Amino acid sequence: MGVSLAASVIASGHNAFWISKGRSEQTHARAKEHGLIDCSSLSEMTMCCEMIVSICPPAAADEVADQVIEAGFSGVFVDANAISPMRASSIAERVKSSGARYVDGGVIGGPAWTKGETMLYLSGPEANRAASAFCGGLVETKIIGDQTDQASALKMCYAALTKGTTAMLCAVIGAAHALGVDEELRSQWDMDELGSTEQRYMRLCRVTKKAWRFEGEMREIAQTLKSAGMPAGFHEAAEDVYAHLSAFRGRDSMPAAEEVLEALLKHS
Repeated sequence: MGVSLAASVIASGHNAFWISKGRSEQTHARAKEHGLIDCSSLSEMTMCCEMIVSICPPAAADEVADQVIEAGFSGVFVDANAISPMRASSIAERVKSSGARYVDGGVIGGPAWTKGETMLYLSGPEANRAASAFCGGLVETKIIGDQTDQASALKMCYAALTKGTTAMLCAVIGAAHALGVDEELRSQWDMDELGSTEQRYMRLCRVTKKAWRFEGEMREIAQTLKSAGMPAGFHEAAEDVYAHLSAFRGRDSMPAAEEVLEALLKHS
């Protein structure tokens, strides 16, 4: 996702910088392919850049923001992480207290390699400035308000359904397998809608690639729903489902359904 956002920045007529230290060979190759400029340190980046975009696993969002603050950044900090609006507000206060400006962001869709498939929602007083950095690229932007947590709130509500229902599907298929009725369930699904079983099992296997990221996101969603007076238990359970599947992190090939079911039931 990060390199696709950088590609949109470059397509909009700007330079895009990154820090190569400690990154994988695959990340180095992607950065070279798309023309990112290497910085030796975060301190150098804060001097080179007018805007820093943070997009990382949810658990690292505060750490990244605090490192940027400590480096003395005074430009626009765009927090595009999948975090709760409460965390977004907390980070915003620290960023603004340090003398920098904050924009809340939420990405919906996959990496922005096809026009019309990835939306970056932005909110906050500096949202227009952030949107202009992506105006010529494949990622589309939409400003949804002046509050510094609205983009995160939208991201949480959207992912609560899309990724939450995928976690529920994994739990249902796992339960059917454990109870010995998976063949009958598959048959019933195909009676309801021909081909739906294959699609659902493909969804089960495909989600393993990003389950390690979704685990933390479910925790953020649970906290978001709780703050809005809604039950948090759905997504606390979804977090547990994705925790079972996090062992597939870094795997090149998609696992077979049997492997996924084994992982789901291993710790039950």
